[in-house]
Amino acid sequence: MKQWMKKLLDQFDIGIESNHEKEAPPISEEKATLLFILNTLNKHLFEVENHSIRKTRESLDLIAKELMNCSQEKVEDVLFRFRQFYSKYRIDECSYFEKTFEDFKTIVWDFVDQLSEDIAFDQKNDKKLNQKLLLLKEAVEANSIDELKNQSREFIDSYVEYQSKKENRNKKKMAFIENNLTNVKQKLVQANMNMRRDHLTKAYNRKSFDEHVKQLHKLNRSNNKAITLIILDIDFFKKINDNYGHDIGDFVLVECVKLLQNIFSRESDFVARIGGEEFAILLPDYRLEHAADKAQKALQIIRNEVFVQDGHQLRFTVSMGIAQLGESESIDQWIKRADQALYESKNTGRNKFTLSKCAKAHMKSVS
Repeated sequence: MKQWMKKLLDQFDIGIESNHEKEAPPISEEKATLLFILNTLNKHLFEVENHSIRKTRESLDLIAKELMNCSQEKVEDVLFRFRQFYSKYRIDECSYFEKTFEDFKTIVWDFVDQLSEDIAFDQKNDKKLNQKLLLLKEAVEANSIDELKNQSREFIDSYVEYQSKKENRNKKKMAFIENNLTNVKQKLVQANMNMRRDHLTKAYNRKSFDEHVKQLHKLNRSNNKAITLIILDIDFFKKINDNYGHDIGDFVLVECVKLLQNIFSRESDFVARIGGEEFAILLPDYRLEHAADKAQKALQIIRNEVFVQDGHQLRFTVSMGIAQLGESESIDQWIKRADQALYESKNTGRNKFTLSKCAKAHMKSVS
């Protein structure tokens, strides 16, 4: 079986166990490709109205199970159900984006309408004021003191009234603009948060990780300071979902991130959820040995922690792969080394970390 297929099956907890007690079941490349698509969708879901991430993930997991257990002749039936599900999901996803866009359009149009009213008000009152001013000029030229007094009084009254109305409208306009800008700012902040953060755990998401790792990689090329990457996932997470349900699984994910954020707590540390139960930690200014010390601490804290949720006592462990960015190494090569080190940890007992010392060096496992 090809290496990428073994790795994929391992993510579904059907791969080789820690002591090589069970061989990975045979699977066609066609099925493996479909599983890869399902797994990729699972890793990049976000909250859409009528489709919570948890429920969508449950649906995709169910389709994946059917696909793995069905005969080759039944693959088309499973694929048909997947097409039906995904078509509805995509329609609701597009509707969600359209509704969000319409909300922004409404705010902008309200702002435009207000400005249009202000301009019309100014033009109308400017015209009336100009007429009063013209009458005042005529009174001056007529050399009539009574006419001059009357027109002066009317012009002054009109001017004061105009300025008073204008000031009141300006106050209302500024309050309206300030309120609209506050709404827009809140929506933009929320949209930015939704785009950068994982909805469930509040860790950074895959998109944020991809952007941040590029920034750090570029920075490393200019200052040559060490950067180390840790990739980890929760051991046997699928069994947690199967045994206790997805609500408990979500709880474990949230608590795992809380622990990681407490351990990797420097302002420059970057904790991201890059897959279902897979996380990445970027550690600027950390060499491999410093990251290993932190990883050892994280393993001990996580394995010793006991959680209570819905009457269940829960424990879990994680496996890690650690790689320091090498000289002239690309981002893909760097992530691949960390990922290979993680895979080594999972295949040699789990609940441990593996160091990838450099691109060409051997990897060292540490429990």
